Amino acid sequence: MREKFTKRRIIMCIAIFLFLIGLLCTAVYLKSVADYQNAVKETVIGSVDLSAIPDGVYVGEYDVNFIYAKVEVTVRNGEMTDIIILEHKQERGKAAEAVISDMLAEQKIDVDAVSGATNSSTVIKKAVENALGY
Repeated sequence: MREKFTKRRIIMCIAIFLFLIGLLCTAVYLKSVADYQNAVKETVIGSVDLSAIPDGVYVGEYDVNFIYAKVEVTVRNGEMTDIIILEHKQERGKAAEAVISDMLAEQKIDVDAVSGATNSSTVIKKAVENALGY
């Protein structure tokens, strides 16, 4: 009888320990998500004077933990002629890559975000801005 009680006690302690570990992991994850959302919210896209940027190919990146983008921007005669996504780590923001065609068409970085992929759009735009040195 005493042996059954001891085994139950050990199993109960293990269960409580695993529950507490799970609770801690959940708290850490939720804090990471809050930090990521705050980082995106605080991201400011500035205006870039393309005429002041010498012709060339520029690489920039931006990381907010859950979303990361690395881009290559080609500038010729004061215009962005090409933007290539070298790397894009996203949750569900693959659609945000369409923002590149808008940046090229409008010749500015701060274009409208892609609906449903706002955070990824922001990260890609900031990576382009960082590539151009702003």
